[in-house]
Amino acid sequence: MFAGGCFWCMVEPFETKEGIISALSGYTGGHVDNPTYEQVLGGYTGHVEAVEIIFDTRIWSYKALVELYWQLTDPTDSGGQMADRGSNYRPVIFVMDEVQREIAEREKQELAESGKYRRPIVTAIEPATTFWPAENFHQQFYRKNPKRYKKIQRTRQQFLAFQRLQTRIRGWKKRS
Repeated sequence: MFAGGCFWCMVEPFETKEGIISALSGYTGGHVDNPTYEQVLGGYTGHVEAVEIIFDTRIWSYKALVELYWQLTDPTDSGGQMADRGSNYRPVIFVMDEVQREIAEREKQELAESGKYRRPIVTAIEPATTFWPAENFHQQFYRKNPKRYKKIQRTRQQFLAFQRLQTRIRGWKKRS
């Protein structure tokens, strides 16, 4: 399970890959059973918007999923992602067991040491809790609302591209 801002933007990058069986939008990490979108959005439940990924282990490793996740989020922003602000949008990797925890921690450490980001990597790594599927409206949003999704996706991609450009510029300055 991965949280990284609005789940609308987290489903498509996973779901469209061969070997991903399901990418389900939902809520996890909170203290209310069967929360609604309005409750989570209002910050009343402690949950984050997340995606639950079911994958074919013959095609995908958990490490590869974590590597894809890093490309979709700003791991330096604990207050949300891009325009999605609030604790319900914070970046979290929810791990199912110690093996996943070790992989996620190692990948996080490698990202921190890479010099790619100027600020610290703050993405949380937490034990997985009950995953509550979101309402049907939120499932496969990118397919049901292609124009709206493309606008949201474009803004997110521009932000992440800007962030990558800043990293390259910092690298060039260091070499000069």
